[in-house]
Amino acid sequence: MRMCFRLIVWFSACVAVLSGCRSHQAGADKSIFHLNLSSPVTSLDPAFASDQPNTWSVNLLYNGLVQLDADLQVKPCIAKDWSLSSDRLTYTFYLRSDVYFHDDPCFPDNTGRKVVASDVAYAFNRLIDPDVAARGNWVFNNIVDTVLPFEVINDSVLQVHLLKPFAPFLQRLSIPYCSVVPHEAIEKYGLDFRSHPVGTGPFTCVQWDEGELIILHRFERYFERDAFGYQLPYLDAVNIHFITNKSTEFLKFLSGELDFVSDVDAALKDDILTKDGQLQPKYADDIQLIKGPYLNVEYFSILMDTTNVLVQASPLSFQQVRQAINYAFDRNEMLLFLKNNRGEPATAGIVPPALLNNPTVSYGYTYNPDTALALLKAAGFENGVGLPEIIVHTTEQYQDIAVYLKDKLEDIGIALTIETVDPRLMREMRLNGTTMFFRSSWIADYADAENYLTVFYGGSDAPPNYTRYHNSDYDVLYASAVAEPDYATRLTYYREMDSILIRDAPVVPLFYDEVFRFVRHNITGLEPNGLNMLDLRYVRKK
Repeated sequence: MRMCFRLIVWFSACVAVLSGCRSHQAGADKSIFHLNLSSPVTSLDPAFASDQPNTWSVNLLYNGLVQLDADLQVKPCIAKDWSLSSDRLTYTFYLRSDVYFHDDPCFPDNTGRKVVASDVAYAFNRLIDPDVAARGNWVFNNIVDTVLPFEVINDSVLQVHLLKPFAPFLQRLSIPYCSVVPHEAIEKYGLDFRSHPVGTGPFTCVQWDEGELIILHRFERYFERDAFGYQLPYLDAVNIHFITNKSTEFLKFLSGELDFVSDVDAALKDDILTKDGQLQPKYADDIQLIKGPYLNVEYFSILMDTTNVLVQASPLSFQQVRQAINYAFDRNEMLLFLKNNRGEPATAGIVPPALLNNPTVSYGYTYNPDTALALLKAAGFENGVGLPEIIVHTTEQYQDIAVYLKDKLEDIGIALTIETVDPRLMREMRLNGTTMFFRSSWIADYADAENYLTVFYGGSDAPPNYTRYHNSDYDVLYASAVAEPDYATRLTYYREMDSILIRDAPVVPLFYDEVFRFVRHNITGLEPNGLNMLDLRYVRKK
């Protein structure tokens, strides 16, 4: 067990003693929210919050200069306001004067101090420090000035200097990587800061028993208030459990031991959901299903590096073959049979339509086997004759989709072999360019189409450009888009880039995901958002 910070003892009718740590007992009259993470939290350091368990936990403990509202628009947080210079190279942020770090032994008298501009500069410089090797160091790469990126004007004013105009910059600042941390905590705990988090967020970490339990308490000096002036958060405590088996998780949820479950396991989907993706009536009296659009695109990627021997020997080097694969299967049918209609068929582009203001899209792929056969013929493989076998790499979690695609491709004469590999090996293969055709997904880090389109920018290495896609017209549009201050004009660039990508077909888009949240009827305020971020500030437990 590891202590996080601050000696807090609560008494209740039910006493639990956790050896080796400060005791925590939750009073029966306290509002305690119980949730489960089926994958482990590996760090509570925001600079390393690269997956959902880490990000969800970090989001409860820290704040950044800005945040996103329910509509994914940038709004103030630690920065109460900001301005942009006329040359669009300098952002000036004006900080609130009522933001405090959590109480912790790293401070004199164990009392958290007020946040000042130098704390923000310290956190940002730490993020880009190569010695730290933060997972979030890409946020500022090739964006901020290399000589003086972050300038402290005084305790309440910070300036960020850019190398060139970058329109989505504020959206990037909303990522949890950009959370503010105190230098005292880093200096005291060093690498152990991962398990001794000190932030400014709505909850403080009281205890972390790795792989078993994280206990968070309400931060009594948290600065945010609701529309009526009441201090946030409403909850007194949050207990995060770690149950890896999704069936066990759902049973504990039904029994009332958990207040919330995210997502639904494939093995349970038919028991929990109807074929059209609604909650089975037998559960309606106990729980509710809350769902909404999710900025997550599921797809297959195709390696495009023409210097790679895999590409040179593969029929996927033919554009018509890649396009034929895209036309060969029915995305609506796939979602119905495999996902109980969870999500939307990806018949537009790689960018979720919500980020492009739902334009009328004419460049996506729909099911058309005749067109697929015509494309194969144009590539010199009529009815698939002479077409070498294609290997697709996937993980066990997504094998069902690969099997579905295999069956549909066989209908037009394409032989597909499925190789299921461990996720870690999959990451290595994508990074090293040793897989030609592979399962992919992209969950948005922030709510701007640039976050998807940069994945295929020729100036991006792997990661994120695992396809090694390069198109000069695409790259010119990308440079124009990120420098364009007018949002409507920027959207036209984004749409054109999306259409070029789909035409070249380095990807086989499958579906745009949905957020599925199961909550008990006594829980309110746990609304989904497009980034599927866990925000418990407004949650009440009756």
